[in-house]
Amino acid sequence: MSESVPSAVTQGPTTPPGDNAYRWYILILAALTHTLVVGMPMMSLPVLFGEIAADLSLDLVQIGFVWGASALLGIGMSLTGGVIGDRIGARRMLVIACLLSGITGATRALAGGYVSLTGTVLVAGLFPMAVPMNVHKTCGIWFSGPRLGLANGVVSAGMAFGFLLGSLISATVLSPLLGGWRPVLLFYGALAVIVSVLWAFTKPEPCASSEPTADSPAQPSLGYSMLRVGRLRNVWLLGLAMFGIGGAIQGSLGYLPLYLRGQGWEPRAADSALASFHFASLLFTIPLALLSDRLGARRPLLLVAALMIAVGFGLLSVAQGIVVWLAVIFAGSMRDGYMATLMTMIIELRGVGPAFAGTATGLIMGISRIGSVVAPPIGNSLEAIGPSAPFLFWSALALVGWAALTAVREEGKPACV
Repeated sequence: MSESVPSAVTQGPTTPPGDNAYRWYILILAALTHTLVVGMPMMSLPVLFGEIAADLSLDLVQIGFVWGASALLGIGMSLTGGVIGDRIGARRMLVIACLLSGITGATRALAGGYVSLTGTVLVAGLFPMAVPMNVHKTCGIWFSGPRLGLANGVVSAGMAFGFLLGSLISATVLSPLLGGWRPVLLFYGALAVIVSVLWAFTKPEPCASSEPTADSPAQPSLGYSMLRVGRLRNVWLLGLAMFGIGGAIQGSLGYLPLYLRGQGWEPRAADSALASFHFASLLFTIPLALLSDRLGARRPLLLVAALMIAVGFGLLSVAQGIVVWLAVIFAGSMRDGYMATLMTMIIELRGVGPAFAGTATGLIMGISRIGSVVAPPIGNSLEAIGPSAPFLFWSALALVGWAALTAVREEGKPACV
């Protein structure tokens, strides 16, 4: 895992003058893609689990497996979706990923029991995982330079907004309005298909590939891309960091509404507590991305964010009343700001750049998805020890991610940025 890579200089994309305004449309569409295709459908499940469990007679451990299943096939897509995006272009990959996300996401509404729900959730988790790395690759293509952190902050805020809306309105507004959890999932599927059509009619992105050289071809093969990125020590360390932190977030957010209901909270209040996590994230995402640009360093901000997430989840194991809200907001304020900063850091890694951003992001997110698969059922099973025990496990998992970040060597910005 040496840091030594081929010495070809990665050139930044050249944006034609006439496209300077158009790229802001691309940024808005990219943010909405995170909102409508990934964020809202994903965070609808935790708040709909009470209704789904009653309808399909599921217990808490089964819910944990269903929630973890949503990330399982995403492991493979995270690994390959970015590589394919580097090969065929981020725009084409987003058209395909959004279309198939909508179709497979809608099939969850057809589930008639635990097995069929797990199966449909498993398949539905495949294609949304191709979206984030290609959205952030798009930012690297259209916004290479001093605005890259801001662009990644905007699309990460789109994800946070989707998480907020999905957790806030799916169970308390959309389900009564549309007639239950099944129509809600069909509705989200339709939204993803519409977003796919919008991407199909956008302009091709400016050239973002490396200048061709003997050891860095203009259109790298899948094998070359994986080999190049796989030799970078920092990529594996960031993957381990996301394994811990992503798993902690996935487990905690899936369990929180059920935990609070079990503690006697009204369903609307429990869902609002989850929504406050995403609201805090939304408020701080862009300021944190701008701060990382101003500091000119990403790792210190990532270390602080990871520690705050770990502490916030740890506090949930002992918090009561208003302290629950404070702990949720404390952890949530860093979530998507952390992701925006991380995505910017990946693009800036020596040996990555916009040309290999999809591959590097995909590898890191693939490792992260492993954590997202195993963390929910393991954590939920600890509920037998005590209702608050899962939060201690997820807090410890986030600390593993923080420890991995301490070993990352920040290299400064490459030539393409």
